[in-house]
Order: sequence, then C-alpha cells, then structure tokens
Amino acid sequence: MFVGHYGVSFATKKADDSIPLWVLFLAVQLLDVVWAPLVLLGIEKVRIVPGFTATNPLDLYYMPYTHSLVAAVAWSAAATIAYRLWIGMSGSSGRGSRGAALVGTAVFSHWVLDFVVHRPDLPLYDDTAKVGLGLWDRPLMAFGLEAALLLLGLRLYLARRPERGVGLAVFSLLMLAAQAMVFFGPPPASGSQIAATALASYLVFAFVAWWLADPGRAG
Repeated sequence: MFVGHYGVSFATKKADDSIPLWVLFLAVQLLDVVWAPLVLLGIEKVRIVPGFTATNPLDLYYMPYTHSLVAAVAWSAAATIAYRLWIGMSGSSGRGSRGAALVGTAVFSHWVLDFVVHRPDLPLYDDTAKVGLGLWDRPLMAFGLEAALLLLGLRLYLARRPERGVGLAVFSLLMLAAQAMVFFGPPPASGSQIAATALASYLVFAFVAWWLADPGRAG
C-alpha cells in the first residue's frame, strides 16, 4: 500500500490535534522509510519480476528487519518512545503518553494495511511464516481501497480544520495520481530505483504536509 497509509495520518490528527501532521506522515510510512535505505545497502532485498502482481512487479522476497510482524511491533515501540522523549525535550504542548501511543499505533498500521494488499511476503518473524491477502492482484479494488482510505481520512481531518481544505484536497489528488502511476504506469528499472524513489516521495510528502497543515509551526 502507498497513499492509503496517509488516511491513517489524517484520522489520527483528528484524534489528537497536538501531533504534527508531518510526524504522522512519517510514522505511517516508517517501515518503508527504513526499508528503502536497507534495500539500497543490500541488507533487505527486492527484485523486479514483470507480472509478479497485477499492480506492480515488486518481488519483496527478503525484508525481515522492517516488514516482519515482530519488526513492525519493535519499530512501533521505538516510535512511541522516541515521540514521548521528543515531546519531553521540546517542551511542546503535546499530550505526552497519549500522543506517543497514537504515533506508535500509526506506525503499526502500516503492517496491517500492507497485510491486506501484499502477496504472502510479510514474515511473522525473521524471514519465516509469510502472510498477505494479495489484493494487489485486483488492481481496481486495490486502487479503490487506497483512494477510500486517503479520502475518508482527509474528510475526518477537514471536519475539524475546514480552512485547510483546498490545499490538502489538491495535495491528496496529486498523491492519488502518483498512486495511479505506480499501479498503471511503466515498471521501475530496478529495486534500487524504486527504493530511492519511494524514500524521496515519503520525505517530500511529509514536507508538504508540514507546509500545508502547520503554517504556524505549532503542530
């Protein structure tokens, strides 16, 4: 899953407005933010196999450090602790433990949503007992789920912050266009290319979220 993860960001922001949206944008993609450099370093593995799924050619055959269930729980716990420490050191008005727990939950939501769309390539631990429901083999349903999650989360957020509707709505449509390119555009040249492109996208999207939703830099 790609842009559907951001629906969780918007929904979580509505649940606790003290958490900066850019933090949530990074949280829901944290497993992939770590995955990308690990792929570039050759630690985790992906290869391009044309036709591997109906929506993308990614054979994600080795990613125990980011996308196993055990790893997802560990990264979620680490994010919870890191956000709690950041709140304490920054003197922010954030709601401490509650906000940290929501950030950790946002991180773990990545694995849950990936479980729905991935083929059985998500290990429960190490590189063992791989699971996945395989919705990527049904392109229209997979794209519809991504769009529904993103737009529903955006609607929940804008119910509280309607003044930011135009910018975030346009941004969300651009993200959906990027998702369409992933599903229906030309395949990437290599696993390294997709990792580098994905990492750049996550960072750019987080920056735009900061720019659009945090103009006062207050969260």
